[in-house]
Amino acid sequence: MDYIDPTRAFVKNVKRIIVKVGTAVVTRGDGRLALGRLGALCEQLKDINSQGYEVILVTSGAVGLGRQRLRYRRLANSSFADLQNPQNDLDGKACAAVGQSSLMALYDAMFSQLDVTSSQLLVTDSVFRDEAFRKQLSDTVRSLLKLRVIPIFNENDAVSTRKAPYEDSSGIFWDNDSLAGLLALELKADLLVLLSDVEGLYSGPPTDPKSKLIRTYVKEKHHGEITFGDKSRVGRGGMTAKVNAAVCAAYGGIPVVITSGYTNDNIIRVLQGDRIGTVFHQDAHLWTLAKEETAREKAVSARESSRKLRALSSQDRSKILLDIANALEANESDILAENEADVAAAQEAGYDKALISRLALKSGKISSLAKSMRHLAEMDEPIGCVLQKTEVADGLILEKVTCPLGVVLVVFESRPDALVQIASLAIQSRNGLLLKGGKEAKRSNAILHKVITKAIPDTVGGNLIGLVTSREDIPDLLKLDDVIDLVIPRGSNKLVSQIKEQTKIPVLGHADGICHVYIDKSADMDMAKRIVHDAKADYPAACNAMETLLVHQDLFNNGQLNEIITQLRGSGVSLYGGPNAAVLLNIPETSTLHHEYSSMACTVEIVDDVYAAVEHIHTHGSGHTECIVAEDKEVAEYFLTQVDSAAVFHNASTRFCDGARFGLGAEVGISTSRIHARGPVGVEGLLTTRWTLRGKGQIVDGDKGVEYTHKNLLKAC
Repeated sequence: MDYIDPTRAFVKNVKRIIVKVGTAVVTRGDGRLALGRLGALCEQLKDINSQGYEVILVTSGAVGLGRQRLRYRRLANSSFADLQNPQNDLDGKACAAVGQSSLMALYDAMFSQLDVTSSQLLVTDSVFRDEAFRKQLSDTVRSLLKLRVIPIFNENDAVSTRKAPYEDSSGIFWDNDSLAGLLALELKADLLVLLSDVEGLYSGPPTDPKSKLIRTYVKEKHHGEITFGDKSRVGRGGMTAKVNAAVCAAYGGIPVVITSGYTNDNIIRVLQGDRIGTVFHQDAHLWTLAKEETAREKAVSARESSRKLRALSSQDRSKILLDIANALEANESDILAENEADVAAAQEAGYDKALISRLALKSGKISSLAKSMRHLAEMDEPIGCVLQKTEVADGLILEKVTCPLGVVLVVFESRPDALVQIASLAIQSRNGLLLKGGKEAKRSNAILHKVITKAIPDTVGGNLIGLVTSREDIPDLLKLDDVIDLVIPRGSNKLVSQIKEQTKIPVLGHADGICHVYIDKSADMDMAKRIVHDAKADYPAACNAMETLLVHQDLFNNGQLNEIITQLRGSGVSLYGGPNAAVLLNIPETSTLHHEYSSMACTVEIVDDVYAAVEHIHTHGSGHTECIVAEDKEVAEYFLTQVDSAAVFHNASTRFCDGARFGLGAEVGISTSRIHARGPVGVEGLLTTRWTLRGKGQIVDGDKGVEYTHKNLLKAC
């Protein structure tokens, strides 16, 4: 039987969808409403509603919201004596009564802003025993859906006759998860989406690094294998309740997906066929599922291969790089054909010009990459370099030597040439590597990975460099702090920030590339014009391109600034002014002085002197690369020593901040952090150190009989 993608198998037939959002998604950790997530949820529902889907929402959160409001009211009405004595917890039914109207008012306000009408339907367990009620419910919902109204269901806890409504699991339904499953069957939905605070169903507690995300739930296989974690921190259910509801609905013929409600577009992605979360389907046991290598298996394979690579001689390691360089040139036509297909698809999809520029492998790029690999192959062996050598005691020699980090995960966007550079550095530094490129470069990345791994000998294995093709694998990889040693994100501010928030693994990289060029009053203006033009126009999408031009006040006063402004405009650069320049130059004022354009645009600001320029950079910069154009050596030296950025230049374009141009052979990225590596990160940035101690049977024994010498024996490496 052919492999069936379990998500795509049914989404194309979906018309009516029920979305259930739990209390853990609706509220923040402090119990307050998570307005950002609620707003994103409403926007998703509005979008799919406008696309013709029939949307029904089942929401939790009323009891929590009511409890928050009643606690405030009780506190406001309490006397000092009341506050000294412990007070009983609030009645759950009272909390539900207060919270239901508040929660509905919030949904109504949010949907109204999106020009969507919503309606409230409160139900209890007992009414579903009434056949007439169930028919009327179905008729009412059908009428609402025809009018494009979004029905919002919630259990009416305020009048529930259940004695312990937050613990009792008897009856037709017992929480909003089971209510959603019941409604999916009763209203003949085509799909049920249960939004959780985790990515989906895991084989164990999601916080356990060894737990695996289950992509497709097969009852016969998984029922006895799963270990559930704690119940919901705020609601009644948790993952156990969701799984029970999902199994009930799925085996009644309604496909179900459990996925994260913390991500702003997961409902849309489910409907687009993206394989996210966990799928429940009555025919899942019949599907032939492709054998998937888990995130942990990929990382472990990369580590095992890296250890084999370390066992090779320097000559054998260099030969691998040379073989890959030859293979790239031999397969250049195939590589460029796949890259052209990626570029065409990106253009058709409407991606911005900056991304397409980074995506394209321009003429001569393959030769340039092969040349860089050959340069790396000729460099000195970086592993085992003795950084410190000390005689601890007579006959007891201690050495501090360089060694690989282990396994590095690099997540990058757009640029397929980055894959080659990173792979070559991993081989040179003898690290295992996992790569996740952007979907816009999937064809280019696939063929480059194939060419590179095919050239790696079997004694090491192609698993040394793993290519991660699914975005859904990233959360699992970011949990593997026991296997992966470093994460390097190369891409947008959003990408870098998201990765830092999701992992305990050390992260190396930069979020912004806001590079400044400051033209001092002492500058050679012809030189200044050349540097400014190159820094902005040579490759505006690069992270080392100039984004802000700072100019000494005197150059405006004497009219010399006009020459540079005229040149930039003539090159097609759009100019935006800081508070001073916008007025003096009569150009539009920028909305922020901390802005990375990545295109033919830049900010211009006029400053009093070099001191003001340095202050501006420290206030609005990103710590990437800065340049001063000046003939006054004292001014230039002040700039070089006082600007706190990864790279600071005098009379040279910011575009020189690049691993290859620095002679590093290649770069894995540029770091603006101050720990481990800073600036362009080459081989040295992928190394760490370890200690080796060689003795002749010495023991500590309370330091008796040991005469410490601590003599420095270091020889230049």
